[in-house]
Amino acid sequence: MSAQSKKITIHEDWTVVILGFLIIGISLFLFLPSVPVFKWSNPANLLSDVFDLENLQILLLQFVYFLSIGTTGAFLIGKPVKNFLVVFPVVYVLTLISLIIAGNTFVKGINLEAVIFSLIIGLAIGNFFRLPEWFRTALSTEVFVKIGLVLLGTSVIFSDILKAGSLGLFQALVVVLSVWYFAFWLCRKLKVDDELTMMISSAVSICGVSAAIATSGAIKGDSKKLSYVISMVLVTAIPMMIFMPVIARYFNFPEEVTGAWLGGSIDTSGAVVASGTLVGETALKISTIVKFSQNVLLGLAAFVISVYWTYTKNSSAETADSKPTLGIIWERFPKFVIGFIAASLVFSFLLTPETRDNVKDSLKNIQGLWFALAFTSIGLETNFKDLFSNTSKKPLYAFLIAQLFNIILTLLIAFVLFST
Repeated sequence: MSAQSKKITIHEDWTVVILGFLIIGISLFLFLPSVPVFKWSNPANLLSDVFDLENLQILLLQFVYFLSIGTTGAFLIGKPVKNFLVVFPVVYVLTLISLIIAGNTFVKGINLEAVIFSLIIGLAIGNFFRLPEWFRTALSTEVFVKIGLVLLGTSVIFSDILKAGSLGLFQALVVVLSVWYFAFWLCRKLKVDDELTMMISSAVSICGVSAAIATSGAIKGDSKKLSYVISMVLVTAIPMMIFMPVIARYFNFPEEVTGAWLGGSIDTSGAVVASGTLVGETALKISTIVKFSQNVLLGLAAFVISVYWTYTKNSSAETADSKPTLGIIWERFPKFVIGFIAASLVFSFLLTPETRDNVKDSLKNIQGLWFALAFTSIGLETNFKDLFSNTSKKPLYAFLIAQLFNIILTLLIAFVLFST
């Protein structure tokens, strides 16, 4: 039974890579899905734009597209296709509701992202209604997350980073290594469990939600713990986005320094853009460059974390006292990381800029929807009491202290690198 489970796990990871590149291939050579409209500011806009007949047709076509990919994945992995066909439409509709809420201009203005609404809606339904066990087991959270991660690689273009210059890359490297180690050390001191330690360290130091997801996939982490870390990242980003530009203006920081500070310490790309816009055009440019430089390190970080986890968390009694072999590392290594890196290499070096520009918006929309579907699923399968129980206070303290360290260190480095 154990060997069979391992085989299924490996099969799932390879299936995700196959599905990710199937989506990329379809987008490049066969069919480029249109990006639906979710932006609205009042009920009239909601009816005329979001619920416009043409937009509804795009959403219906998108549903069929995602259902086809998801059904293929369920079949290849060995999950009951019949159950998936019942569950997926429910998850899709709930996710659309979260996207519509997040599309409101006021909500966008305070930078509340769709994923937080996906979590809230999923948690509300999962905790106030008793969902049957077959429904919960049919939720394909891991598959949705990993497909999104493979597609995330298409937005990590190395040539764009090189154009940004060496300062952003150097700051990103110093901040990521320093903050990750500090967060890791702090979590150990506070006796936070190992899975949360890895997720918190990556989320604070690299790029927030995406880093938490990638780390959870690399260590095969608990989705309930992942949802807790994601909630901390998204909620913390809001006051940082608002108050950091205010602090920078009060102390009259140069725009270059402010941009590097914002990009290096705020954990979500949307919040970085919003905060940079509040300061000025130069700050926006620098903050985006620094944040994107951190994002590039995601694939490397996932690889290192995977190897570390394999060596330190091998549960086999026979190998507990000895180093795992290369075969064990390969067996436990998350194959979606290979898909992520391969997608990045393809889009960095094998495609023309014109081709990338033609497909990037559509692929970003597809990637974002897979993540949103995953967060809805996480909410549906997570117990609210477990998520915010008393036992969760230490991880919260660790996250907040590590984030404060990140803010201070990044500001110092930004002044050293960008003040001249």
